[in-house]
Amino acid sequence: MSINKQKISIEHKYRGSIEFPDTTEAKDIYFRTKQAYANHEKMNIKLLFSNSKLAKMKKYQKGASQTELLNLDFYIELGEILDFNTNDAKKLKQSILLINDTAHSNFNITKRLKLINKKQKSKAKKSYLFWDIENFSSISSIFNDIIEPYKIVDEDIYLAANPDSLYLKRAEWEANLYDYGKTLNSFNFIKCDHGKDVADDILLQKFDELALKNSNVFILTFDRELKERFTQMTDMSNNLFILGK
Repeated sequence: MSINKQKISIEHKYRGSIEFPDTTEAKDIYFRTKQAYANHEKMNIKLLFSNSKLAKMKKYQKGASQTELLNLDFYIELGEILDFNTNDAKKLKQSILLINDTAHSNFNITKRLKLINKKQKSKAKKSYLFWDIENFSSISSIFNDIIEPYKIVDEDIYLAANPDSLYLKRAEWEANLYDYGKTLNSFNFIKCDHGKDVADDILLQKFDELALKNSNVFILTFDRELKERFTQMTDMSNNLFILGK
């Protein structure tokens, strides 16, 4: 038997075995759940989480609540072995997945980011993001794969959108950003004028004005011409990342 596997016996009757997840709470969850079940107590997710913790999980949690999901899966499996209802745990799990957008999005930005201006990444002091949100609005992926890992602060994030896209999608964008405690105005957000490539020109202008050096620069756009223009303009001391195919 695996070192992390535990036989479950209730009133000296063997009920099955379960493997413990690699979390600090697993043993406590196991013993609390087993004791509550043996005492015929009401089984619910409060055996796992406090009321304050449950309230926090209604919003996005840094790390996409991976530890909490492991503990929920563990509790749900205990329910299957001991035959008690875990619908509340399953409902919470689906809520967490939806909030963190991992249930419906398999788009992994990190696998598509390409260092475009040199062969090897050099040391960088800061990181910046230039984001054409109307063409690339996968907000959860951007936070999980770029903003948080590279610790990009709000004032170093530049967004642009034209009026038509802003009118059609603003409510959706704001709703998704809300899960991260942000709005469009949390960043350097520019509402552009009408016309082709206006958002691209604005982002490029901001990049030029900053005259960045020794920085990680992330360009989030599917526009090939804009990628080329950023590449031509960047200082070689920067690490310029774009989205590859």
